Amino acid sequence: MDTIKIKGKEFAVSIPEEKILKEVERLAAQISRDLEGKNPLFLGILNGSFMFAADLFRRITIPAEISFVKLASYEGTASTGVIKEVIGLSESISGRTIVVVEDIVDTGCTMQKLLENLGTRSPESIHVCTLLLKPEKLKVDLNVEYVALEIPNDFIVGYGLDYDGYGRNLKDIYTVVE
Repeated sequence: MDTIKIKGKEFAVSIPEEKILKEVERLAAQISRDLEGKNPLFLGILNGSFMFAADLFRRITIPAEISFVKLASYEGTASTGVIKEVIGLSESISGRTIVVVEDIVDTGCTMQKLLENLGTRSPESIHVCTLLLKPEKLKVDLNVEYVALEIPNDFIVGYGLDYDGYGRNLKDIYTVVE
């Protein structure tokens, strides 16, 4: 299945599952080395990061915990950069090493606001891990320490990422065909 149609748009495979999982394995090994002895709390950002967070966490070799949060914005889209609420963060993160696990960082505005929000809760440190980074779209100075893949500013679906709620279940990542 090299191309698919979702809601009238055609998408072609741009990153096969094998490549994704190879990069997830690399990141997990790097994080496990870097955060040895820290007992990090991984914070997966819903909905998009659920597949990446699960695959990454299964490969982490150090003691660690995982939780998931959802961000609510004023306009209902993650790209507004205005976080109204971090839903689901019931754990205290005071004194903890936090690894924020995101599906994609494009402008970085939402991530920057999330980091500011988490910073008010006195963590020891916060690290950002993303499956995908769109460096040419980045609008803020953001330290994304762990990046699986850098991609161009294309619209994509699959492996947790969606188009109007569809396509999250695809094992590969697809790019829209113009």
